[in-house]
Amino acid sequence: MIYLDYAATTPVDPLVLKAMMPYFSETFANPSSLHYYGQQARRGLETAREQVAAAIGAKSKEIIFTSGATEAINQALRMLSASHPGGHIVTSKLEHKAVLASCEWLEQQGAELSYLVPGEDGVISSEQVQAALKPNTFLVALMLVNNETGVKTDISAIGKLVHRQGVFLFCDAVQAFGYEAVNVKDLGVDMLALSGHKVYGPKGVGVLYLREGLELEPFMLGGEQERGYRAGTHNLAGIVGMGKAAELAHERFQEDSRQLYSLKEAFEKQLLELEGVSINGHKAPRSAKHSSVRVSGVDGEALLLNLDTLGVAASAGSACAAGSLEPSHVLTAMGLSYQEAKASIRFSLGRNVSKETLEQTVELFKQAVERCRVFA
Repeated sequence: MIYLDYAATTPVDPLVLKAMMPYFSETFANPSSLHYYGQQARRGLETAREQVAAAIGAKSKEIIFTSGATEAINQALRMLSASHPGGHIVTSKLEHKAVLASCEWLEQQGAELSYLVPGEDGVISSEQVQAALKPNTFLVALMLVNNETGVKTDISAIGKLVHRQGVFLFCDAVQAFGYEAVNVKDLGVDMLALSGHKVYGPKGVGVLYLREGLELEPFMLGGEQERGYRAGTHNLAGIVGMGKAAELAHERFQEDSRQLYSLKEAFEKQLLELEGVSINGHKAPRSAKHSSVRVSGVDGEALLLNLDTLGVAASAGSACAAGSLEPSHVLTAMGLSYQEAKASIRFSLGRNVSKETLEQTVELFKQAVERCRVFA
């Protein structure tokens, strides 16, 4: 199989797995325990916190470990909103379902929401954000890199304008980290979410960056872990893996990004030579690893199944929406018709992808498209 679904998840890096292994056996203690074994475990926990902080330009006390980015997003949006009842939030129709579902829930609790609509290129501009701000706006929540198209948002510019008006900025940086520069100071964010399994770390662990001085209501009650913000025994092995993965992502992102941009450019050029193929969001600045490909006259689900049969693993969009019969909310927000959105699939690249595998993918893709058109 050729795996081209790195935006959904990545394999655990061998160096990450090596770092994790002792925490399943000899360093097994609860890091909240005060005895010798507990303090050994605590050192692993705090080392991971320092690694994540260093990777994103934060302080270690600004790092809260969670079960994943979905939890981090829920914690940031819902708990900040708890101290701003009836306030106004600005987000976009392009966001991950964890953001959109949280915002829908907050609307039911009395919050006021504005959902920005992108242009056909998939871009949300700082001018749109500025126009949407109101006297009671307290939060803007936007992603740095879209998880389906790879289109980038100028979070740094948005951070400057919202802070001038006393508004907080939350950023979902899950798809950017490891491929783009993610520095919380440069971005000007107050809160930011990361996920371990998107950067060759383990599943079941994520990070919420919470700027020093910004207080939230606790998200989970029952203990004093994570400075009281997130009660519960630490997933120590996963957190250690998150720390190592973050360290490696920071060290390698320039090399990884440069390599993947080159591979993606050649890959998309070959795809565009095929009849009826186009790239969603191709006019906008995009990340190194995402290619959202649209094929006229073809059903995307049938195309995916044919690709899978031929040995290529891709996706129809976000893994969190897998199983849904509806087209991508990201693509329809960009103005694509129901049929155009349903005729789109996402390829996402990673460290184990080569020029040769992508050339092979193009040939297999061509076969899959031809099969679909015969039975269309």
